[in-house]
Amino acid sequence: MCKSHVLSVASAKAPFEKTTIERRALRPDDVLIDIKFSGICHSDIHTAFGEWGEAIFPLVPGHEIAGVVEAVGSEVTKFAVGDRVGVGCFVDSCGECEYCLQGEEQFCTKGVVSTYNSLDYNGQPTYGGYSQKIVVTERFVVRVPDSLELDAASPLLCAGITTYSPLKHWNAGPGKKVAIVGMGGLGHLAVQYAHALGAEVTVLSQSMNKKEEAFAFGADHYYATSNPDTFKELANRFDLILNTVSANLNVDAYLSMLRVDGTLVNVGAPSEPDSYRAFSLIMQRRSLAGSLVGGIRETQEMLDFSAEHGIKPQIERINADQVDEAYQRVIRSDVRYRFVIDMSTM
Repeated sequence: MCKSHVLSVASAKAPFEKTTIERRALRPDDVLIDIKFSGICHSDIHTAFGEWGEAIFPLVPGHEIAGVVEAVGSEVTKFAVGDRVGVGCFVDSCGECEYCLQGEEQFCTKGVVSTYNSLDYNGQPTYGGYSQKIVVTERFVVRVPDSLELDAASPLLCAGITTYSPLKHWNAGPGKKVAIVGMGGLGHLAVQYAHALGAEVTVLSQSMNKKEEAFAFGADHYYATSNPDTFKELANRFDLILNTVSANLNVDAYLSMLRVDGTLVNVGAPSEPDSYRAFSLIMQRRSLAGSLVGGIRETQEMLDFSAEHGIKPQIERINADQVDEAYQRVIRSDVRYRFVIDMSTM
C-alpha cells in the first residue's frame, strides 16, 4: 500500500481539509504517478456540493491529473519511471464489451469506473487527483507530449477532451460553421480546437466582455446573446452549435440558429432540466444531442493534436489551501479560465 496526502471533503459543501488515504499496492499492470498538478473542473464542484445526487464521502475530487511516473508494475510496457503522464475522467473499464473494444471506454456496458466518486470492480471507492499520488491501471494512463507544460496539460484531461471529442464526432472542419456557446473553462478550448480543425468559428457569450480574448483564441465572429437581435441575425446559420455552459438556456432560441440538419450538442450539464418544442427540431430536421468525453485513444489523440497546434488552456495556478476560494470564484465565473492546483503545496 502507498499512503498519499489528499484534499478531501467530509460532506456536501463542507470545506476542504488535508487528510491521508492509502492507494492500493501496485498490480502487475499498474502505474504509480507522482501528481504534479490537478485541474479544477466544474463537475468537481457539482459533485462536492451534492448537486448531482448523493456523493461518496469522504470525497477526493479531481480528474484532470498530470504528473510523473514513480513506479510501474511488472507487466507494464507503455510507461517507464520518469515519463510525463496524465489521467482523465476514468480509471478502469471491462475492456471486453463492444465499446471498450472500439476505444470508447466511457460507454462501457459493465460500467466505467470514474476517477473519483465511484466504486471500482472490487467495491472500493475511488479517490481523485487532489492528491499527491495515484495508482492507475496502464490502459487508462496517457502520455503528455514534451511540448506541453504539465500544469497546462492537466485541464486537457477533461476540459480538452470534452470539447475536442464532439467537434471531431460532428465533423467540425473546413466549410463548416461552428458556434461555441460560452467562453469559460470549456469554451475557450473549444474555440481553439474548432479553429485548428478548420471551421469558421463564432462565439456566443452573454456579453461583449470577452470579445478580444475570443479572437485571440481563433474565433472569427463574436455575438452577445443578451442582445435579442443576435438570434434573428444568426437564424439558420450554423452546422454545429457546441453548448459549453452549465446553465439552463432557451433551447428553442439556440435551435433556431441551426441550418437544416444542424446539431446542438450539450457538454455543459445544468442541475435543472431543460425544455424545448418539438417543432424546433422537426421543421429543419435539426438534432439535439449530448456528448460526454472521449475514450483513451481519442484522449491521446487530443493531447498530440494540442501539442501540434499549440493549443493549451489559460490557467491560474493555486496552492492547496486556496481550493475553497477557487470553488467560489468558479461559481462567480471569476477565473480566466481554469484553476490548476500545484500539488507540491500540499
